[in-house]
Amino acid sequence: MSAYRTAYIYVRNSFAGILNETESGYSFVYDAQYLTSANASAVSLTLPLQKEEYQSKTLFSFFDGLIPEGWLLNIVSKNWKIDLRDRFAILLVACRDPIGNVSIKEARE
Repeated sequence: MSAYRTAYIYVRNSFAGILNETESGYSFVYDAQYLTSANASAVSLTLPLQKEEYQSKTLFSFFDGLIPEGWLLNIVSKNWKIDLRDRFAILLVACRDPIGNVSIKEARE
């Protein structure tokens, strides 16, 4: 299954996995090297560490919850000219450096 768009997920600045937007929804998979590291921790309680890929028809609630709401969401949408319904695009621009230990990048660093 090919990805339309990809987000690289970091936990405490360590590459942890890949979130993809696909033709059937979304997928998230932890990086194999990250899973074997001593400091590996789950992105969220709803996405515990595992080798198998997670799949969902909608954006995973944890990632959707990182997206700003209200007036801040409107500012993000207006400044980056992103449709409010395009949650994945908003995630990519608004969650590069969020509060907490998880960050979203458009490219792997």
